Amino acid sequence: MEEIKRSVQDVEGYLSGQLERRERVLKDSRDVISASSKAIIAVHTRRMKEAEKELATARSLMQKLKKTGDGPVSRYLVSPEAELVEASAVMSLARGKPVPSMRSLNASPEAYLLGLLDTVGELKRLVLDSIMRRRLAEARRYFETMEGIYAACSPLAVFDHVANGARRKIDVARMLVEDTRGLLAEETRREEVNRSMARLERKLAKGRA
Repeated sequence: MEEIKRSVQDVEGYLSGQLERRERVLKDSRDVISASSKAIIAVHTRRMKEAEKELATARSLMQKLKKTGDGPVSRYLVSPEAELVEASAVMSLARGKPVPSMRSLNASPEAYLLGLLDTVGELKRLVLDSIMRRRLAEARRYFETMEGIYAACSPLAVFDHVANGARRKIDVARMLVEDTRGLLAEETRREEVNRSMARLERKLAKGRA
């Protein structure tokens, strides 16, 4: 029994240490998620300097988190890292640059996939903002990226048990793409009608001259 007691004490010490690490990782994860979310909000409100600052904070926190979040608690890193991938992608796209690669972000495959899929929703917001500002060509570029992300990621739904939540996010991405396609088609028709009306007005004006 003494051997069992000593072993159980060792188990207790190990689990206690893991619990402390888990709590620390979860707290730091919330800080990464918060900074990433603030970066995305700043991008949408066109406060790019603030977005850069928040994104830099999120990256720094994530680097520190990876150093302490190995082993059994590493699974808690996927969520904050996915948020960071999303924020990095939104920032790049808003600047007219391509989505960063997994390698350039030093992200895990699971986090990169989930972050990419979440980017689709932010792209819809960028499309709508572009439409409101009468920048239809820009809206189309954002939509093409939406479609590209969905097309590239949709076959990976079969790995849902490995990348938890991937299938649901892919389904959401599909609905967002279809909804945005409808909005963009409607806006394109409206623009065509406006151009036709403008041409007609010019012809009528010439006829009265």
